[in-house]
Amino acid sequence: MADGVYAYVGDIGGRTVANQGLNANLGLVLTSGGAVLIDSGSTFQTARAIHEAVRRVTKQPVRWVINTGGQDHRWLGNGYFKAQGAELIAHAAAVPDMRSRGGDQLAALRTLLGSAADGTELSFPSRLLQGSEARLELGGTVFEFRHRGGGHTPGDLMVWLPHVQVAFSGDIVYVDRLLSVLPVSSTRAWVEALNALAQWNPKRIVPGHGRITDSKTARAQSYDYLQAMRSHMQRAVEQGLDVSEAVKSFNVKPFMNLANAAELHPGNASRTYLEIERE
Repeated sequence: MADGVYAYVGDIGGRTVANQGLNANLGLVLTSGGAVLIDSGSTFQTARAIHEAVRRVTKQPVRWVINTGGQDHRWLGNGYFKAQGAELIAHAAAVPDMRSRGGDQLAALRTLLGSAADGTELSFPSRLLQGSEARLELGGTVFEFRHRGGGHTPGDLMVWLPHVQVAFSGDIVYVDRLLSVLPVSSTRAWVEALNALAQWNPKRIVPGHGRITDSKTARAQSYDYLQAMRSHMQRAVEQGLDVSEAVKSFNVKPFMNLANAAELHPGNASRTYLEIERE
């Protein structure tokens, strides 16, 4: 993507045996003091495969791993890299989510993958970022971070490389496929995070899912969907519509060209309605 900056682009479909539960994008940044991995993969064995891929690019050790959120493929490979001596970094809000959902995430992967999940253990980050913005110098390279209270998961963290104008959005940005609103998601924080991402004016964005993209596409396929859904559900709540009617009356057609839209949208819409009711 740029000098010393790499991305792995995963499948846009679901978790499968073929992709070993890793249907997400990852990043690698080479610094003068070692390699920085952005997200560690879905299992111990996928982390080992990621490390093999890193070794084809550089002889540098992986000294730091940044987890951009609490979804399984963002952090369940941590144990492998910790054993290699890497420091694990995340936002402080990610750890309670990891502890709460990690056991269920791992159980689901074991059911799907069988022996391919062997060796995977819950390994939590030890260096925790606080607040809405942070800055670290890792191996002589500046990394900036923004957290706006969550998004897809409570610990969703965006990573900015100012020297190359590249952003790793984690699960704040989805392109090519529809984003997924989970029970732990906050669409309000998600919209705020997308606005904060736009303030960087990145040349290129590595989304959580989908092809490497730009701000215009990220806005059209993530921000516009969330904002339209929040506005619609706000009106529905104010008018006293029940959740089923609110979901049915939302115009999802502009987003139906995205993969998984038919499957994911009804749940996204109902969870957004319930979130706005709580607000």
